[in-house]
Amino acid sequence: TRRSSDLDDRRKVMRYKFKKITVITGYYGSGKTNLAVNLALELSKKGTVCIVDLDIVNPYFRAADFKGLFHQNNIKLVCPQYAGTNLDVPSFCFDLEGLSEEYDYLIVDVGGDDSGAFALGKFSDFFNSCECFEMLYVFNMYRDLSVDEIVKTLIDIQKASRIKCTGLVNASNLGEITDDLTIKKSLDFADEVAEKSMLPLKFTCVPIGFKGNIDSEIFYTKRLVKMPWED
Repeated sequence: TRRSSDLDDRRKVMRYKFKKITVITGYYGSGKTNLAVNLALELSKKGTVCIVDLDIVNPYFRAADFKGLFHQNNIKLVCPQYAGTNLDVPSFCFDLEGLSEEYDYLIVDVGGDDSGAFALGKFSDFFNSCECFEMLYVFNMYRDLSVDEIVKTLIDIQKASRIKCTGLVNASNLGEITDDLTIKKSLDFADEVAEKSMLPLKFTCVPIGFKGNIDSEIFYTKRLVKMPWED
C-alpha cells in the first residue's frame, strides 16, 4: 500500500510543462508577481533560471524585491537600471535573447496594465519569433473586477505589448485567509473568463496544503508577496 505522504507528494507534481520562456502579466493585485517568484523557485529545481523584472509601474510588489531569495537559490535576477529606488525609470540594459540562450528557463514579470505592457513591447519581435514561449495572463476574482473588465485589461495589454497571450492563470486569493473554499468559489468565474477571452485556462494557483479536488491543473504557491505593512 502506498503511504499517504507519498500520495501527497504525488499530487504536487504538475502535468503542465512550462515553456523555456514564460512572460507573466496581469493587473495590479492579481497575484502576478507571487506567481513569478514561486515559478522561479520551482523551475530552479529543474535547471538554471533567470527572472527579468519588467514591472516598472508598481513600486510595491516587484520580483526585484526578492533579490536575496533568488541569490540563495542560484536564480539570476535582471531588472531595469535604478529598479527599487525613487529614480526608477525604464532603462533596459540587457539582452533578452542572450539571456534565453544562457539559461534553461527565462521568466519575465511584466507591469500590471497596458502602460506596463509598453515596456514588454520593446521586445515584441523577439517574443513573437520564439517557438518555446508562453505569455500567461493572471487574474484574481476577489479584486472586485467583473469578467468583462478582466478581459478588457487583457486586450489592452495585448495591444500595448503587441504580443498575444497564450493562456490564463486563475490566481484568485484573499491573501492570508485564502482556503480551499476561496479557490472553489473562483472556478466558475475562471471558466467564464476563459470563455469570454477565448483563451485556455492553463492552471489555478492554490496554497500549500490545498486539499480540494478540482478539474483545473493546479500549481502550489507559497504566499511570498505580502502587503507593505506586513512583516
